[in-house]
Amino acid sequence: MSNYKALVVGATGIIGSYILDHLSSSNEWDAIGVARTIPDKHAERYVSLDLLNLEATKAALSEIKGITHIFYAAYQDFPAHSKEQIDVNTGMLSNVVKAVEETSDSLERVIMMQGAKVYGVHLGKFKTPAKESDPRHLPPNFYYNQEDFLRTHQVGKSWSWTILRPDLVAGVSIGNPMSIAMVIAVYASVSKELGLPLRFPGKEGAYRALIQITDASLLARASAWAATQEHTAFEVFNITNGDFFRWENLWPTLTKYFGMEEGPIQTISLTELMPLQKETWTSMVQKYDLFPTPYEKIASWPFGDFVLGSEYDIITDTTKVKQFGFHEVLDSEKELLSVLDELKKQKLIP
Repeated sequence: MSNYKALVVGATGIIGSYILDHLSSSNEWDAIGVARTIPDKHAERYVSLDLLNLEATKAALSEIKGITHIFYAAYQDFPAHSKEQIDVNTGMLSNVVKAVEETSDSLERVIMMQGAKVYGVHLGKFKTPAKESDPRHLPPNFYYNQEDFLRTHQVGKSWSWTILRPDLVAGVSIGNPMSIAMVIAVYASVSKELGLPLRFPGKEGAYRALIQITDASLLARASAWAATQEHTAFEVFNITNGDFFRWENLWPTLTKYFGMEEGPIQTISLTELMPLQKETWTSMVQKYDLFPTPYEKIASWPFGDFVLGSEYDIITDTTKVKQFGFHEVLDSEKELLSVLDELKKQKLIP
C-alpha cells in the first residue's frame, strides 16, 4: 500500500510529466496528474481540470480521497510582467490548494516549482551564483505572488510547503514552451535537411557565457526527496545538475551528434525564421515517418532566442540543497545527448 498520494498539477509539461512518471514507478506513491488535456498514453493517471474555476476544481477533487502532497508545476504563458500573467498563474495555484484543503484533510506538503526568473534572469545580467537568500528584483514577477500566497495562506495550517528552483530544464515534452532540447533538435534537423552547416543562432556573448541546466529526471527525484523530508519544510532550494558549460564547448559535440559540419556563429531570430520552415518540416515528417506533432507546438522559438541570446553567466548556487542531503549530480553534456536520443527514439526528430 502506498504511503503517499500525490496530485501533480501541470502533469503534461516538461517538469510535471517527469514527476508523475517518477512517482508512478514507486511503491511509496499513488500519483494522479492534473492537466487541461488528458494524453492518450496512461490516460487513467490523469484528471482534466480548469484550475481557474474554483468550484469545478473542488467538485473534481472531491472524488480523489487522501491527497497528501501537491506537486505544482502548472504554468500559463502570457506577456512578461502583465497583470494577466500574475493573476492567472497565482489564481490557479490558489484554487488547487484551497480545493484540496476543502476536500481532503490529509494534505502534508505543497511542492512548488519556480525558476531562475526569480533572480531576474529575464531582465538582464544578475548576481551570480544566485543564492536562495538573494533579495528580490523590482516587481512584477508572478513567482513572487505565488510564493507570497503560499507563505500567507499556510499560516495556521497543518501542511507545509517547499519551493524548488530549477534552471533550464532538459527533457522530452511536446508543446512545452521551455524545452531548449526541442529548439536545438528541430533547428539542427531542419538545417541538416536543407544542406546547411550547424551554426550557433544566438549571440556571441551567449556562446561564451557559463550556463547550467537541470535534467528533468533529476528534478523529479529531487522533488520526491524534498516532499518527504521533515527538515525541508518551509525551505527554498536551487536544483541543477551541479555543473556548468559554455555553448562554445558543447556546440562541436552537437554538430558531431547530428552528423553535420560546424558553421560560424550567425545570429538570427528563430522567432521570425523558424515558423517559415513549416513546409520543410512537414515534408520531413513524411520522409522520416516522424510523429505528426503540429509544427506550431513542436518548439518555442522565442524561448530559444532568449536562452541562446543571453550574453551573461546564468549560474545558481546549489550548496544549500547538498547541505540538506540531496547530493545527486549529472554530466549536463551527456544528459542533453541522452534527451536527444530519446527524441529520436520517440520519432520526434529524424
